[in-house]
Amino acid sequence: MTGAPAGRSHGDVLTAISDGLVALLKEFYGRGPTEAKSYYADDLVVCVLRGGFSRVEETLLSGGNGHAVIEQRMAFQEIMRKRFERVVEAATGRQVVGFMSGNQQHPDMMCEVFVLAPSDALEGQDESPAAALDWSS
Repeated sequence: MTGAPAGRSHGDVLTAISDGLVALLKEFYGRGPTEAKSYYADDLVVCVLRGGFSRVEETLLSGGNGHAVIEQRMAFQEIMRKRFERVVEAATGRQVVGFMSGNQQHPDMMCEVFVLAPSDALEGQDESPAAALDWSS
């Protein structure tokens, strides 16, 4: 199972993560993803974001410079690392100890992966991480 800060449901945590990451992308790109879905189990948070290429990125893609779009997005995400981590830490109440990001063009999709510090609440559980995944939110 996953931990949620006191007073917050698992769904509230997932919504806070998705909404927070979308808000950051909108703020800094001027446009954000059209879809976002987050998953949280044990010490792993994954957010899949779809859509949202900027006009500049769309122009580069149509001109055959997709590699420039991916390189720019990767550089941006590294600069934004701490902001992204703060969104997840605020939502889960746990420290982020790892962050990885991936992008692709067709379809337009980003995947943000966060590894959380171990939680005492998770120790001693007899459930496998795969069994704990909640794919319904």
